[in-house]
Amino acid sequence: LVEDAASFPRRRAVEIKHGRISMLAFLGNIITRAGVHLGGSIDQAGDSFDSFPNGWAAINGPDAIPGAGLAQMVALVGALELGVM
Repeated sequence: LVEDAASFPRRRAVEIKHGRISMLAFLGNIITRAGVHLGGSIDQAGDSFDSFPNGWAAINGPDAIPGAGLAQMVALVGALELGVM
C-alpha cells in the first residue's frame, strides 16, 4: 500500500488523526441525542442550541441550521484541516 517508506510516518499520523476525529464525532452525536446541549444562544436571533434537531435533520429539514451557519462550520473545519492539522 505504501510506495515508499518515507511517507509511512505521515500516513500513520493522518490515520490516527482521522480515527480520533471519528471518535469525537460519534461521542458528540451520542451526547446530544441524550439531551445534553450547550447553554446560551447560537445566533443573534436568540435561537438556543437545543432548538435545532439532532443528526441529519440539523443539516437538512424544516428546523435545520441556516445555510450561512452551516457554511461557517464547513469553512472552519476546512481551515483547521488544511492549516493546523
